[in-house]
Amino acid sequence: MDRSTPLDNGTTRQPDSQCPHTPTCPTAFSADREAAHSVASHSEQGWNLLCNGVLLFEDTGELLPDGQVIAPHRPVAPLA
Repeated sequence: MDRSTPLDNGTTRQPDSQCPHTPTCPTAFSADREAAHSVASHSEQGWNLLCNGVLLFEDTGELLPDGQVIAPHRPVAPLA
């Protein structure tokens, strides 16, 4: 039985999601996943846990709940 909840942005929210926000935060697999609220911050270790289950690292790398790694994606300064 599928207990996921459809969202207005075309994605679905799983029932075990930690996001209590209204409107709900982007899912871990949405392109805008970094916009989710932080639920735990460990700046001394260089990471934040977002309510969608994403670990966001200070170097802009990410670890998704399914174990997928997103490489750091810092903006590149233009050459002078």
